[in-house]
Amino acid sequence: HAGLAPDSLSTTPTGVYIGQCSNDYAVLMHRSGDAALLDSHFTSGVAHSVTSGRISYLLGLQGPSLTIDTACSSSLVAVHLACQALRSRECRMALAGGVNLMLSEDLFIAFSHSRMLARDGRCKAFDAAADGFGRGEGCGMVVLKRLGDAQADGDRILAVIRGSAVNQDGPSSGLTAPNGPAQDAVIRAALAQARLAPADIDGVEAHGTGTSLGDPIELQALGAALGAGRAADRPLLVSSCKTNFGHLEAAAGLVGVARTVASLRRGQVPPHLHWNTPN
Repeated sequence: HAGLAPDSLSTTPTGVYIGQCSNDYAVLMHRSGDAALLDSHFTSGVAHSVTSGRISYLLGLQGPSLTIDTACSSSLVAVHLACQALRSRECRMALAGGVNLMLSEDLFIAFSHSRMLARDGRCKAFDAAADGFGRGEGCGMVVLKRLGDAQADGDRILAVIRGSAVNQDGPSSGLTAPNGPAQDAVIRAALAQARLAPADIDGVEAHGTGTSLGDPIELQALGAALGAGRAADRPLLVSSCKTNFGHLEAAAGLVGVARTVASLRRGQVPPHLHWNTPN
């Protein structure tokens, strides 16, 4: 889609940054009990590092090659690290993305025991009926360059990433529970790097998994970080593509980036589904 011939990239300082957090393939191989399957292909087939490494090998790329596991934020952190590498000139171009495949029932069972999954399999983000998320699988990739290089190369530029930031929840009510002030802080940090004010932001592609705990905390953080000084006739549009595609876990953030770019180019935000009564 970027119009780049793959064979033109060999030996170039192009980075690869992939978000991945599941290991269903390894689970299936171990469960088979067939020792003959534990060969050299198994070794390179279950290592997360090879997810990015195989792409670099196939295309002959010599920039940084990283597979990132930060759970549901994996592909967003991959994009963040790719941008940092471009700014520090570790690479001239970067491929960033994420992937999620559901090959085993194990995580479904574990999430069910933890009461994380919606009974109807749908992400009802920010709705009073939100009762968990629905899993989804897929992958996505973006080609990133410094703006000046993309312009000099005559590339078709779909969007510009003005800034990004990463942090951790730190103390919260539990390991997987979000922390509102930490979310507020990371949004403010991204705004500061992008040199933007809260009022400059018109829309947010939210995490919005559809859980009764996480959704309200996220909206409160967005209100705290982006609500100040906002004119009444310019509301902040908040939606989550998880209502359209389900939760792609390690690839979820990249899908959100892609939908945001599509929204900017069309001047429209796709419908946020399964939203009837605000939580």
